[in-house]
Amino acid sequence: MASKLNIRNIELKDNEAIAKVIRAALTEFGANKPGTVYYDHTTDHLFELFQTPGSVYYIAEMDGEVLGGCGIFPTVGLPAATCELVKLYLNKSARGTGLGKQLLLQSMEWAKQNGYQQVYLESMPELSKAVAIYEKVGFEKLNQSLGNSGHDGCDIWMLKKL
Repeated sequence: MASKLNIRNIELKDNEAIAKVIRAALTEFGANKPGTVYYDHTTDHLFELFQTPGSVYYIAEMDGEVLGGCGIFPTVGLPAATCELVKLYLNKSARGTGLGKQLLLQSMEWAKQNGYQQVYLESMPELSKAVAIYEKVGFEKLNQSLGNSGHDGCDIWMLKKL
């Protein structure tokens, strides 16, 4: 029987697995530094965080294994009708399969359907492969951060109109 990919909303049972995926990816790329989600206490409680109105977080799983996730969050201080694309991370085995782009596009479609007009994100040079994907789908670099994500370890800021 072939394995089937399942993309669904986050559940409480996913907290530990997705936190491990996020921290492993940051460690692998040398981005496990202060001022990033690596040290953010919410990384261990994503299900609870994404109960916030105006947010969603998708989990990608196959055969019960969490492969990664991506979400939309109404970050404090962003311009009107703007949300933040957050915590797009994949297990090493899932990279290069198109899954990251699929999660990204599904998240942005949710944002559009829920009244957002633009999507903001923060990244860092260590995650250059992800930044290249963001550029391919139409994100443009900004000269400064927007809103108050609390992640001062990020120095790449991007925005896309929906």
